[in-house]
Amino acid sequence: MHELGIVFHIIRSVEDVARQNNIHRVSSVTLELGEVSGILPDYLADCWRWACDKKDLMRGAELVVEEIPAITRCEACGAAYGTVEHGRICPRCSSDRTYLLQGNETLIKEIATPDEEPV
Repeated sequence: MHELGIVFHIIRSVEDVARQNNIHRVSSVTLELGEVSGILPDYLADCWRWACDKKDLMRGAELVVEEIPAITRCEACGAAYGTVEHGRICPRCSSDRTYLLQGNETLIKEIATPDEEPV
């Protein structure tokens, strides 16, 4: 379960931002999570709750996950298509000269506090 390591990394990043901005409490973190990132949202949420309970700054903070769809581009014909639906082979021209445009990322989009605007 690598989700716990990911949660620890996110919390460390949030702590860094909090220190830089004199934030003492975080109410929620919005995470953009790629559809093919390999991270399981349910496990991530379980790890989040457990890890946040151990940090005063994060205690009770909600994790909001926004999924980024996986999109692949074909170098042969230029088509962009849904990766999960069609895989690595282009559905338009059957080329395997494709690459992932988006859908593998994990990004902190927003940090919200009880008293302040999102950072």
